[in-house]
Amino acid sequence: MSAAAYRFFATTFKGLEEVLAGEIATLGGEEISLGTGSVSFSGTMELCLRANLWLRSANRVALLLAEFSCPTSAALYEGVREIPWVELFSPERTIAVDATVRPPNPSGKTGASPSQKPLAPAGESGINHSHFAAQKTKDAIVDRFRDAFGRRPNVDAVSPDVRIIVRIARDFASISLDTSGESLNRRGYRTHPIEASLKETLAAGLILLSGWNGNEPLVDPACGSGTIPIEAALIAGEIAPGSFGRQFGFQKFHGFNRQEWERVLSEAGEKSRDASRQAKGVRIEGSDISPEAISSAIRNASNAKVRERLALSATPIRYFSPGKGPGTILCNPPYGARMAESGQAEFYQELGEALKKRCAGWTAYLLSGNPQMTRFLSLKSSRKFPVMNGPIDCRLLKYDLY
Repeated sequence: MSAAAYRFFATTFKGLEEVLAGEIATLGGEEISLGTGSVSFSGTMELCLRANLWLRSANRVALLLAEFSCPTSAALYEGVREIPWVELFSPERTIAVDATVRPPNPSGKTGASPSQKPLAPAGESGINHSHFAAQKTKDAIVDRFRDAFGRRPNVDAVSPDVRIIVRIARDFASISLDTSGESLNRRGYRTHPIEASLKETLAAGLILLSGWNGNEPLVDPACGSGTIPIEAALIAGEIAPGSFGRQFGFQKFHGFNRQEWERVLSEAGEKSRDASRQAKGVRIEGSDISPEAISSAIRNASNAKVRERLALSATPIRYFSPGKGPGTILCNPPYGARMAESGQAEFYQELGEALKKRCAGWTAYLLSGNPQMTRFLSLKSSRKFPVMNGPIDCRLLKYDLY
C-alpha cells in the first residue's frame, strides 16, 4: 500500500473521545474529528500500524473505503460492488459484515458519517434493517470476487479474517475495513480475568482521563484481576498495549508490509527498554478483598511483563491506606454480578471512611454506574465525567481529598 493519506476512524467508549483524539494526535494523525464514541483522522498506512499497536483507549481502528448515497438497496449493492475488493484481500480469506442502520432523525437535522462529512437530508430510508444491509453488502462483495476469480470468500461470523463495517444513516453509507481484527481491548495478557472485569481499553482510558502520567503514585483499592494497575504500569513503562503477540486485521490484507511492521514493533520495544532504563520507580499498587482476584492479578501482571512494577495485596477496603500523598486513587467499585446491593453500600461506606481519614493529599477517581451508592461515601465530588461502560451509563467522579 502506498504512503498516501487514508481516512480512518477509531472507536472508543462514549466519554473518552477527547482522550482518544489526544492519543491519535500524539501519533501524528491529522484532520482529527470527534464523533460519538469515535474519532476520525487522516494518515498513512504506517500510522494505521502504529495506531493499532499504541492506542490505549481505542477498541478498533477502521480504514474508510467509500462513502455514497444509498436511497435504495440497489444503490447500496452498486456502491459496495464498485469498491476494488480484489485489490484488498484474497478470496481465500473469510469475511463478516458488521452493519448498523441509523433510523431517520425526526428533528430533520443532518448528522455525520465516521469521517464527519455531511449526510444526505433526513427522511425515510430505503434501508431500515441492519441484517438486510449486511446481506446486500456481502452479496456485492462476493459477486465482485466471483466475477474476477470464479470463486468467492466464505462467511465466518465468529472469527473472520476480514471484517467489513457498514454504517448507514439517512440514505448515506460509509463502508470501512476493520484493520484491528479482534477488539483492541484484547491485549493478550489477561488470561485470568474475574467476573465483570473492566475492559483494558476502558481502564487505560480512565487513567488517561484522570490526567495521570506516571509521575506520581497510583493506587486501586478494588483492583480485581489487576486491569487498572497493569494498564498504569504499561503507561508508565511506555509499553505498547498491542505488543503482546496478538494478531491484527491488517496482517490479512493484500500489500501488508511485514518489514515495516517488524520495524514498528522493534521501535516500540526499544522505546520501552529506554523507558525502563530511565524509570523513576513510580509506585503503582492494587489491592482487593479477594485473594483469588489478587492471584489472577499477579498472573496477568506477569503476562504483561510488569509484575516487578506493581505491589499487589489482598486487603479489605476498611484497611485501605495509601500512605503519604500526593497521588491518584482510581477505582472501579464492584457492582452487579460482583457484589450484592447490600454489600455495595457497605463497601462505599468503608471506602468513604478510608478516603476521609487516611488519604489526605490524594485525588480519588471512582467509576460509578449507581448514583444511589455513591451517597454512602459522604463525600462531594468536584467533577463528574460521563463515561459509558458498555450499556451502563457511568460517571467518573473526582474527589479532592484535603
